Amino acid sequence: MTDKETKAQSGPRQSLQLHSRLWPLLPWLSAPLSHSDVRFVVGQEQQEVFAHRCLLACRCNFFQRLLGQESGPGVPSPVVLSTVPAEAFLSVLEFLYTNSVKLQRHSVLEVLTAAVEYGLEELRELCLEFVVKMLDVELVCEALQVAVTFGLGPLQERCIAFIEAHSQEVLRTRGFLELSAPALLPLLSSDNLCVDEAELVLAARSWARVGAAVLERPVAEVAAPVVRELRLALLAPAELSALEEQNRREPLIPVEQIVEAWKCHALRRGDAVRDAPCRRRRGTVPREHHRFLDLLFK
Repeated sequence: MTDKETKAQSGPRQSLQLHSRLWPLLPWLSAPLSHSDVRFVVGQEQQEVFAHRCLLACRCNFFQRLLGQESGPGVPSPVVLSTVPAEAFLSVLEFLYTNSVKLQRHSVLEVLTAAVEYGLEELRELCLEFVVKMLDVELVCEALQVAVTFGLGPLQERCIAFIEAHSQEVLRTRGFLELSAPALLPLLSSDNLCVDEAELVLAARSWARVGAAVLERPVAEVAAPVVRELRLALLAPAELSALEEQNRREPLIPVEQIVEAWKCHALRRGDAVRDAPCRRRRGTVPREHHRFLDLLFK
């Protein structure tokens, strides 16, 4: 077993627990089992998976409701679950059959998603523990997105703390570019990001470009929910001028927000505009004008 997979086991339900040596036999679930009475068609690959209605209904309220209807005469129709990947679904069945599960880094977030959607709290906790243990630069944004989507507060906090400590590396990942606006917002509002504001503006523009291409919407429209968290007053006058010129060619930031930053420079006060965020982040590179902006926070 590699360092990126683990056999996680839930509490001591001896009546339900099967010996871990039975896990190699679970591929039988991909072929008709003896006395199996339910057939699933799972994922985009439409993989057939066979299982036992009674066991699933006893172990999981979701399946109890899903499979509770009386079967009509003849061959029962398959249960189609198109949104869950087959590998993740097999992990769910492994947990339901054996009360333990072999989690792997590349699929654990899909298993976690299924556990949340199916109301499997014990499996969810096993997945959360594994994700926190495996957090790295490549995984953290995907984990943050799942945490925000399903309201997993402790996981969201762990992901944000990790990103704050590894900001520059995370901003270069594909996962960062694929974050939703609600997931990106708490990052841009953080004082603890170890990255300079100029780099953060570039990262936000790259993020908005990707979202604009996917959603077929203007860059400025995609960026609107999060762009107010950029602290433009931290930029030096030359940087702000360059940003303003680029913003004319490719709108990203509302003109009023740039005007607010210029007002802070002109008046040399961080409180010149009430809504203009001027507080330094942990990774902010010092600039000469910051000594005026810092007066607000002393």
